[in-house]
Amino acid sequence: MTRNVRTEARHSPERYEPPGSSCGLADLNRRQAMQILGAGLLVSVVEEISVGQRARGRPRRAEKLVDRLHIGTDGAITVMTGKVEVGQGSRTSLTQAVAEEMRVSVDQVWLVMADTAVVPDDGITAGSRTTPATSPVIRKAAATARELLVNLAARRWRTSRDSLVARDGKIVDRAGKREVTYGELAADKDFTKELDRKVDDGVTVTPVSEWRVLGTPAPRVNTVSIVTGAHRYPSDMVRPGMLYGKLLRPPSFGATLTSVDLGPARSMEGVTVVRDGEFVGCAAPTSAQAQAAIEAIGKTARWNRPPHPSSEDVFAYLKAHAHAGESSRRGRGARSRGSIDKGLAGAKKVLRGTYQTAYIAHAPLEPRSALAEWQDGKVTVWTGSQGPNRVHSQLARELGVSSRHVRVIVPDTGGGFGGKHSGETAVEAARLARAVGRAVSLTWTRQEEFTWAYFRPAALIEIQAGLDEHSAVVAWDFTTYNAGSAAIATPYDIPNTRTRSVGCDSPMRQGSYRCLAATANVFARESFMDELAAAAKSDPLEFRLKHLGNERLRAVLASAAKRFDWKRRRKTKRPPGRGIGMSCATEKASYTAACVEVEVDRDRGGLKVLEVCEAFECGAIHNPANLRSQVQGCIIMGLGGALREAIEFRDGQVLNPSFARYAVPRFADVPKIETILLNRPDIPSAGGGETPIVAIAPAIGNAVFEATGHRARAMPIKLEV
Repeated sequence: MTRNVRTEARHSPERYEPPGSSCGLADLNRRQAMQILGAGLLVSVVEEISVGQRARGRPRRAEKLVDRLHIGTDGAITVMTGKVEVGQGSRTSLTQAVAEEMRVSVDQVWLVMADTAVVPDDGITAGSRTTPATSPVIRKAAATARELLVNLAARRWRTSRDSLVARDGKIVDRAGKREVTYGELAADKDFTKELDRKVDDGVTVTPVSEWRVLGTPAPRVNTVSIVTGAHRYPSDMVRPGMLYGKLLRPPSFGATLTSVDLGPARSMEGVTVVRDGEFVGCAAPTSAQAQAAIEAIGKTARWNRPPHPSSEDVFAYLKAHAHAGESSRRGRGARSRGSIDKGLAGAKKVLRGTYQTAYIAHAPLEPRSALAEWQDGKVTVWTGSQGPNRVHSQLARELGVSSRHVRVIVPDTGGGFGGKHSGETAVEAARLARAVGRAVSLTWTRQEEFTWAYFRPAALIEIQAGLDEHSAVVAWDFTTYNAGSAAIATPYDIPNTRTRSVGCDSPMRQGSYRCLAATANVFARESFMDELAAAAKSDPLEFRLKHLGNERLRAVLASAAKRFDWKRRRKTKRPPGRGIGMSCATEKASYTAACVEVEVDRDRGGLKVLEVCEAFECGAIHNPANLRSQVQGCIIMGLGGALREAIEFRDGQVLNPSFARYAVPRFADVPKIETILLNRPDIPSAGGGETPIVAIAPAIGNAVFEATGHRARAMPIKLEV
């Protein structure tokens, strides 16, 4: 059975999930699942704490060796983690982390991810936290297991542990006389005595200088199943006797149902209609039948539709609905240094600017999807989410059942970008499944995804700054409305600063996004820094360096500028409509800088990005190939928000709920891209999946100014024709 688990979980992780599958883990709770893995060593360095306990700030108790890592008698190493894989490469990076500490190849490690009945709660997969937070925990578990194996071999051979070394899945006598496999040691009954011991805080993980697996460009562990189509995403999951579900959606935001006739759908063969208050859905043998039933019901529905602002006047709406006291769920109040009033009063020149960023969609390749099945009053839900334990709690709360009767499984999912933190689809599928008494699969249409998912917040940002007689920035006043406080603090050395994040009553559902508020705040800040550089008659690079004391930020900025050949290009005359620009930023303990060249067609209002050179540094690099992919992905995704992406709405309806009308970047939009990865083995690793996105939009805007003399103060960037 251990071999089967290894095959299922490692080579085809999606096949691990359905209850009743050949992999015995799926039907059992965590400790039972470990028994299924067979005799061997089970190791953990993290005790599960519920989401509620985390929210109340309850500290972790002493860590014990349980529930994290299993070594089978055949030597198979199975690792449990609550993190999810949504295309960012965490399955591979965490596999590398275990392989490094266990002194084995990546092919000898198998990861079981995001099953609330089997794995520990590692928190939500967000904020670029897997690398700096979860990887160290898993590495410590693996290092603990390795040391226990060495100790057991030393006792077995009655020799000093210093004479032994772990290598290639074995403990080897340095003299070359003896060796024993991990599997042989794991079968030793003495290992059972080790399971309840606390982790030794003195266990040392492998230093960067000795990395052999980490730090290398290991290919993704499930690449073959992805490219061949063998992988099953949440929307591909199937259960015996399963039906397909569809819901009746309101015609506009905030609309409430006043009356509906369910008769037309109930008369359709094979269709089951469910109504619970305003929850109206249909389940049928095919999604087409379910959709036809919903459309028939929809023709009879009557709604109360409240007024709703439009995207044309949303920024005035946000300003008018700002929260008093400059604080809210999205606001953090004011932070200041020095005296902004004195700084502005003493400045030789004061500049002011207002910036706007639109609501934008996450547009994941796979829309929200869930499959729910009830058995004996218990529900199992397969869904695409970045927070399996959040969804677990949401299901228990909204379904009114004990959390012990809820199980959430997240197969590797087709994209998240901060947009799949919630579990609305899981709840919808579970409600339908409970009502009809059969498993129900519910996948949102692309229009539903564009309409009913949450968006990156729109933002209004006001800045004023002052220059002294030496063209140094002496005052910086920055207020952001609705975006949030990520990256709000200026990284530049300015004696008098004030930053404020003001919450607003948003007319649209909004939430997390890739680097969230930093995409708006950095756009405004770096655009305005260029305005200040122009007012100071200074080169944008020299102006930034003049105000930067942060060594890491200076390093990425200098690296990008050097590779881009910024100084020569600034002195070289370009064809009409061509311009170059730059920006830099820090967020989530990582650093980035970008230089771009654009071409503007003033007659037609066309803007094309010709070249991007971006440098990025996030400490010691775990996997350079995956990190480069993340930086490139951020650049391309950032092009969308910079050039075209914006949710348009009027009368409570989204006007562009399709890829035909909501234009994410196409292949024709992709410029020449050069990425520079600065490896810093002397600095702890940070995540790399978010921060690189923030540099691209302001660099483009600044290049547009050089090409046209027009300041881009809105995102997406609008050209004056």
